[in-house]
Amino acid sequence: MPDHTQNPPLLGDFAIEVRSKNAGPFWVTMETFMKDSVGYSIAADETFLNEQVIADLYGVDAAQVQFFRIPALNVVKISFPRPVTQGGIHDRDIHAGQHHVPLATLKVPERHLTDNTRVA
Repeated sequence: MPDHTQNPPLLGDFAIEVRSKNAGPFWVTMETFMKDSVGYSIAADETFLNEQVIADLYGVDAAQVQFFRIPALNVVKISFPRPVTQGGIHDRDIHAGQHHVPLATLKVPERHLTDNTRVA
C-alpha cells in the first residue's frame, strides 16, 4: 500500500489493474480489478463513484452510464457511449486503451478511507 501521508490516495492505488477497452464502435468499457474487499468497497461506493462522476470525467450523459458491481470478484465495470465513434476522424484512441487514466487517477476523498486503507 502506498504511503498517503503526503498525497491523497488514488483509486488506482487500491487496484490490481484499472483498464479500458472499446466495446464495439460506439461504447467504452472500463474495469477496476481491486486488490481486496477494502478497495472494492471504495470503488463500489455509490457516493464516491457513480454515473455523474463518470459523466463529469468523460463528458458523457450520466443517464447513459452503466455500472456493474461484482463483489465476488472485487470488480467494478463501467460502460458508456464513446464520445467519438471508433475510427472516426476525431478519434484519438481507436481501442479506448487510454480512457482508464482519469478513472485510475481519481482522488479518493478522506471520508472514504478507513484505518485499513491508511498507511502510517
